[in-house]
Amino acid sequence: MKDRTSIALIIILSFLIICPLLSIFAEAVFPEGHPSLGQAISTITESENAAMIGSSLLLGLLVVIVSSLIALPLAYIFSRTSFAQYGFFDIIFMIPFMTPPYIASMGWILFMQKRGLMQQLFPSLVFLTDWFFSLAGLVLVMSFHVFPFMMTMMKNAMLSIPSSLDEAGSVLGAGFLLRLRKLFMPLLTGNYAIGALLVFVKTISEYGTPSTLGRRIGFQVFTTDIHRYATVAPIEFGKSASLASLLIGICLAIWMLQNYITMRKTYNLVGGRSSAIRTMKMGSAAKATCWLFIIAVIFFTMAIPLFSVVASSLIKLRGYGLRAGNFTFDNYLLVFTEDRQGINALSVSVFLAVTSATISAMLGTAVALSSRRSRHTGKIVEGLSLIPEMLPSIVLVLGIMLFYNRIYDAIPIYGTIWIMVLSYTILFLPYTVQYVTSSLSQISPSLAAAGRICGGSPSYVFRHITLPLISRGILSGWMMTFIIAFRELVTPSLIAPTNTLTVSTYINRQFEQGSIGKGMSMAVICILSSTISLLILNKAIARKRH
Repeated sequence: MKDRTSIALIIILSFLIICPLLSIFAEAVFPEGHPSLGQAISTITESENAAMIGSSLLLGLLVVIVSSLIALPLAYIFSRTSFAQYGFFDIIFMIPFMTPPYIASMGWILFMQKRGLMQQLFPSLVFLTDWFFSLAGLVLVMSFHVFPFMMTMMKNAMLSIPSSLDEAGSVLGAGFLLRLRKLFMPLLTGNYAIGALLVFVKTISEYGTPSTLGRRIGFQVFTTDIHRYATVAPIEFGKSASLASLLIGICLAIWMLQNYITMRKTYNLVGGRSSAIRTMKMGSAAKATCWLFIIAVIFFTMAIPLFSVVASSLIKLRGYGLRAGNFTFDNYLLVFTEDRQGINALSVSVFLAVTSATISAMLGTAVALSSRRSRHTGKIVEGLSLIPEMLPSIVLVLGIMLFYNRIYDAIPIYGTIWIMVLSYTILFLPYTVQYVTSSLSQISPSLAAAGRICGGSPSYVFRHITLPLISRGILSGWMMTFIIAFRELVTPSLIAPTNTLTVSTYINRQFEQGSIGKGMSMAVICILSSTISLLILNKAIARKRH
């Protein structure tokens, strides 16, 4: 029975995930029904596309460098100094990561553009506008989004290094910088390499910021070119598929390298003795420097883009800018009243988020249970379910477009809202799988065995023992899927039915058409909805624990 369930899940996941991916390769390698690498090679070697590939890789490398310069000092400050007591900063520094990148990018554009908010507040800084609308500005904005990811990884790695090692170095006469170079850096090399590779993958896979700021400065990357070939006339699915195939290859190569580093270059630093972390004593000057750095990071990564978005949503006439009497809440009213576009976009986004989160929760729970019950087939099921996490979302959505377009006669969902539900479910399935798997790992198999010994049927044991214990993981996966699906940009921009807008595409359309007030009003609603959902999730989890 267990194997049958696992085999059924393998078939379902293969149809949902593997078949769309194979459709991409088929489109690239079988352009006219017979194998030929000519189209793929010519697409990749075109001067324009070759330059784009180089630009994408350069962007990924620069974002890794800049995000490291932000994340590494913060990780050290909040793990090895007295600032470790301020746990609330962990939540604060997740705000940039939880803010949709396209919204943060729009906030920076509105702040830095000619006659923008910066020039109104600080006219003497007008020279920064040209500098921002270049590769440097794009790198900064993307680094501001991903640095919390690396900071969290490196902070956890630093917390795993026992203070006894640092104290031993100090006793032997090594100064702070020498201990940092000889002790910390070698032990953190593997973890940093993993974090840097993941940041690189996230950067070259990102669509939101390159589609807003990158397109404005003429900087093309993989995701924007894949989107352009698939949506802008003349449609060239072959070129889009060729670039997507190359992007898949790069991402898979990086994931393999990351797995190699995980196995070979990480260290087990936790032994039988206590490994409590003793924070470093700091003088007044050191504390002041740390506070200045923390405040500067918060100011540039959160305060500026959020201020810009909120202020733009309240401005009545853009020509008058930040002047007394030029603020209004009318833009929020227009979102819900004018042409009903705003309210329709909200309702569609809520429907998609709720439906896909529910389906993902059910499918993800089945995957996690199958992975635990069946050793061999269960691992295959889990591996298939986690593939969407390893690949850029635009690649999977392109594959779904191609696959369901080919089988339209058998499954006519292409061009309907149900193709979006399916895409969201596939993209965000890993969240539920990971949360539920984490919950299952904390449950002893003896509990279910005791239930069966007492005469409980498998369904009874699941309903009354297993389900209550994993409900927190299911709820967490559901809520995380809801939050991310509610603001998803790539899927609706590629496969939304005609005249169907979501929150993200509504914001994007209003921004491009110059209706900044309405667009930023919807952006504020999106940010508030995500924040409130996270607070509800945290409160629900806290109640479950008690």
